[in-house]
Amino acid sequence: MAQSNKLRLGVNIDHVATVRNARGSAYPDPVRAAKLAEAAGADGITAHLREDRRHIRDADIDGLMAALTTPLNFEMAATIEMQSIALAHKPHAVCIVPEKREERTTEGGLDVAGDDNRLASFIAPLREAGCRISLFIGHEESQIRAAARIGAAVVELHTGAYCDYHYEGNFAKRDAELAALIEGATLAHSLGLEVHAGHGLTFETVKPIAAIPEVMELNIGHFLMAESLFIGMEAAILQMRALMDEVRG
Repeated sequence: MAQSNKLRLGVNIDHVATVRNARGSAYPDPVRAAKLAEAAGADGITAHLREDRRHIRDADIDGLMAALTTPLNFEMAATIEMQSIALAHKPHAVCIVPEKREERTTEGGLDVAGDDNRLASFIAPLREAGCRISLFIGHEESQIRAAARIGAAVVELHTGAYCDYHYEGNFAKRDAELAALIEGATLAHSLGLEVHAGHGLTFETVKPIAAIPEVMELNIGHFLMAESLFIGMEAAILQMRALMDEVRG
């Protein structure tokens, strides 16, 4: 698989919907946020439709599909309900993520190795419908090999632990986690998988991940939405893009 030096930025707009839902109002509108992100240079938009609809709602997916000119990365759990919604909309990409009702955010990677037969059957109709299948996983060799085996096109490596260790000041564990992510990205690329990465990335933590040559796309949401409160969405996205480009050209 040929590599490009261009590193794409996917912007997750889930937490615009979180703010909206806190008041039960019609604003702020995540579709408007997605269009602003596009205008600021986002290469794609990510939205996670959860089973409990805690942030993104079904109508938001309808609006995003109608309004976007950049690709939509539709994050979802591997349930029949979500499969039906994805098949009805046929977004550019479907990223399968683990999901638990009680979690505040996605707490780890998908266990592809332990659920490969079911996941292979689950993604088959989505692939046939033309959706690009991504699996949100850890950097473990068994998970990466299982993702390739069941026919995923993309793996998105979970960077949450790397970011957590950084902010805890545990730099030895942070650096070990980074080394494991680099090794995982190298393996995934060698197996023909496109490599993405995301979860918890900030201005402070993005550059070492962006510097991994096999990584083709970063998906960043919560930090960019939070930073937008202070400097605006355009400025937040432009600053993140500048940091990415600084290490990738």
